[in-house]
Order: sequence, then C-alpha cells, then structure tokens
Amino acid sequence: MIEEISIYNLGVIGEARLPLGPGFTALTGETGAGKTMIVTALGLLLGDRADSATIRSGSQQAVVEGRWLLDGTGAVAERVRDAGGELDDGELILSRSLSQEGRGRVVVGGRTAPVGVLGEIGHQLVVVHGQSDQVRLRSATAQREALDRFAGPALSTVLDRYQTVFARWQSNQGELDVLVAERDRRSREAEQLREAMAEIEAVNARRGEDQELTAQADRLSNLEDLRLAAGTAHDLLSSEVSDDSSDVVGLLTSAQRQLERAGDHDTALAAIAETVAAASIAVTEISLQLSSYLGSLDADGARELEVINERRAELTALVRRYGPTLDDTLDHLDSGSGRLLELDNDSSRIDSLGKEVEADRDNVIELAARLSVVRSAFGVTLSERVTAELAALAMANAEVTVIVDDRPDYSQTGKDQVSILLRPHAGAEPRPLGRGASGGELSRVMLAIEVVIAGNDPVPTFIFDEVDAGVGGASAIEVGRRLAQLSKTAQVIVVTHLAQVAAFATNHLQVSKDSDGAVTASSVRKLEGEDRISEMARLLSGLPDSESGLAHARELLTIARELQL
Repeated sequence: MIEEISIYNLGVIGEARLPLGPGFTALTGETGAGKTMIVTALGLLLGDRADSATIRSGSQQAVVEGRWLLDGTGAVAERVRDAGGELDDGELILSRSLSQEGRGRVVVGGRTAPVGVLGEIGHQLVVVHGQSDQVRLRSATAQREALDRFAGPALSTVLDRYQTVFARWQSNQGELDVLVAERDRRSREAEQLREAMAEIEAVNARRGEDQELTAQADRLSNLEDLRLAAGTAHDLLSSEVSDDSSDVVGLLTSAQRQLERAGDHDTALAAIAETVAAASIAVTEISLQLSSYLGSLDADGARELEVINERRAELTALVRRYGPTLDDTLDHLDSGSGRLLELDNDSSRIDSLGKEVEADRDNVIELAARLSVVRSAFGVTLSERVTAELAALAMANAEVTVIVDDRPDYSQTGKDQVSILLRPHAGAEPRPLGRGASGGELSRVMLAIEVVIAGNDPVPTFIFDEVDAGVGGASAIEVGRRLAQLSKTAQVIVVTHLAQVAAFATNHLQVSKDSDGAVTASSVRKLEGEDRISEMARLLSGLPDSESGLAHARELLTIARELQL
C-alpha cells in the first residue's frame, strides 16, 4: 500500500504531499490543477520513462518520493534486498530525481539502483489505468493479457513451459535453416580445404626452412668469392710455399726466438715472449680452421644451388597461395584440420538438429493446445463474471463474450487469438471492443474486468486516471460503488471529475493552484466535512457555494454511505 507521495518541481507542481493510505482515495480539482501530473509522478516511481520536459519551469530538477507499507517477507521485499536496499519497519522508501540535463537518480530502500528495479517492483505493486489503457483494451494483445491474468497460475505454469520450448525450437530451427541453406557452400569449402591441406602436406615444409634455404643459396651463389677470401687469408697466415719470414706464423716464430734469446737478461721481455708464443698458437689454429673451411667448400656447388633454388621456388609458390609467410601457411594446415572436422560434422549436426526441432515442434503443438484449453475454459468464466459486473454498472442488458480462436501460426504466447466481444444491449449484435464501443462503455468494461481479475490475481494498489470518462448519471454512481468494492481488497486511487465517483471515497484529496498558477505544499488538501461537500458541489455544478449543488452533494454522500452498507 502507498502511504504517502511527495512531489517537487514536476510540471505545474512546485511542492505537494499526498497522504494516501488504505481504502479508496479520490483526487479532484479544476482542469490544469495538476491531477494528471500526480499520476505521472506515480509512473516515475514505477519505472516509467522520464522526460526532462516535465520538470517545472525555472527548476533544475524534479524529485518524486513515495513511501510504501510492505510485507517484509514478500517477493517485493526480497527484490529490494537483492538490489541492496532495506525496509524500515515494513516501510519502503522509493525516490527518483530527474535533472534538466536528462540525468536521473533512483534510490530504492536507501540504496542507489537502476531504474529497471522500479519497473520490476512496480509491476507487482500497482496496476495503472488511464484513458490510453481504454484505447489499448481495443487491441487483441491487451485482451489476451487480461484473460491470461484472470487465468492466473493455471495458465502461467503451462505458458512458462511453452515459452521455454518455443524459444529453443525457434533458435534450433534458425540454425538448421542456415546449415541447410549453406550446405552446398560449406561442402565446397570442405573440398577446397582438403585440396589445400593435401598440397601443403605434400610439400612437407618445416618452420624456418625458407630462411635456412635463403642463407644456403646466398653462400652457394658466392662460392668462388668465399674460396678466394679464405685461401688468401690462409696463405697470409701460414703459407706452405713461402719461406718462414713471409707469413704471419713465420714472423711470429722469428719474433719469439729473438725475445727468448734476450729474455734471460730481463724477465719483462720473457713475459712478452710468452705472449707472442700464445699469439703464434692462436694464428696457427685460425690457419687450421681456414684449411678446414676450404676443404668443406663443395666443388659441385652449382648443382647444390640448383636443388636449393628449386626447393625455394616450391615454398614460394605455396606461400603465395596460403601465406603471407611460411609460418602462416603451416598455421593454415593446423587450423584447417579443426575447420574440416566442423564442416564434415554438418551432416550429423543437421540430422541431430532436425530431430531436436521435430521434438520441440511436437511439444509446442501439445503445449499450445493445452494453453487453448485453459484459455477457453477461463474465457467462459470471465465472460460470465464481467457480464454480471456490467449489470451492476448500469449496463443490465449488456453481455461480454470472450472468444478464443485458433491463429494460423505459433507465437511466443501460443496459437490463440483472444477477442472480447460486447453486446451493449438486447437485440444488438456482439461486436469487438475495438469497433463500436463508446468511451463510457469501454470505461465500464475495463473496470468490470479489473474487479473480476482482482479476485484471481490480486494487486495491492489500483490507480485509475479518469476511468469514468464518458460516464455520467446513474452509471457514474455504479462506477463509484464498484471502485469502493474493489477498495475492500486493494488500495484504490482515482483521478476523477465526477462527484458521483468521489462520493464513495474514504479519502478525498483536492488539488488546486495558487493565484500565481503554481501548486505548492498547501495546495493538496484532505477534504472533510463541509469542505468536501463544497468540492463535490463544484464538481456537480461548477459552483462550490450553490445551494442546490450543496444539497445534491449531501444527497450523494448519503447515497454512497447507504450503498456501501
């Protein structure tokens, strides 16, 4: 139950506090006083889309705060705790602010939360009906939703199972359609992949082989230069044809002998002689390495170079097709195995998917048939109860019929087309609500449906924004009486312009503007006694102090009390 709503800088409202409480609350006031803006404020607390244009002119932000009394062990309280909020002795505080820049802030139970949390909570706390909902009731979707709400758990249990199977069926069918449509293309891809893998495997390349071959080709292409350089260097270091004084080894040997002869006279010179000896050994080793290198140079290098170039050409052709590098080509071979396995499994996947799709389709057909049976049964009951309610709403000869027809295809909600037909009076042909029903008739049908559904699908709070549009006289009294009856099991908040409806309220609030056109904290008053009678006289005649209007107002209040006894 909503205990209180506070509004700051929303539309024409500068500041307003609405004490609501249990029972039936009627909101009345002159046109443009801000009654509908109160419904807008409630919508913001229930997760409706915010519009910065609703912020009062000259203000930087609008704020709406609501206090709810809740069962601390219910599903709503659990959702609040999931969002990080808390209840204070069974009281939940919701707050929403909106700035001119379009930024907003939501607080649930003392903690900041996404606006979606308000929608989840609001769906379980409040049902809002406005004139737009009367128009919506003309749609097949709204009519099916009304029947489904009336059917309650008897339908929702089957519907949940149906929607799970239906979603899987649609998903698998989509995948199957793609696989079948692309089967030929994927078959060609698999064949091309096999050919590529066979070609790569036939070359039998190694990672880095192309770089090795490049180095070898460079060596063999310059074989004579290598042989000349190595031979010349060898002769300079240790010539086999020159005398000992013409090569490096010979010169070092001569130097060593000279130093050794004089070394006996100076130890420093002897140490240098040892260094020269070591250098001679090192040069001799280099000479031997050059001899070995010269011996390793193949005389038939041209033939070897030809073989290497042929191999390089083979690798280049392969890389050109599958590269851009040899490593990429070999990666293509590795990844191709997995891709080929996937493509080769298409047939088995198509077969298995086909079986799953067929099984789910059978389940969808079976569950949709069960939904139709449940809807048809509850449709009969809903028809009877709404017809009875309309009789109490001054439509004694009206009859409502709920028809459940078979649609040509399956959807997320089954295969049913739900239509609500209204026969407004005896002798008339039943016609869909979408054609022929007046605004007043739609208002009463909608109220009758809500009263009936409330018995099967109770909601803590109902908000009606001018549900009495197009209704007057005795019909308006019956609308008020039915709203009063609904308030015995739920909180009912009604924005109305009819005294016949307001007379049944247990809590009457008047919204009025100050002389400057603003709505301030003092502009929402709880009416009692003569103040209430004066407001009802204004609703009846437009004159709050008309004697006839005041008398009629007192009479209406007496009638309302008697009808509720």
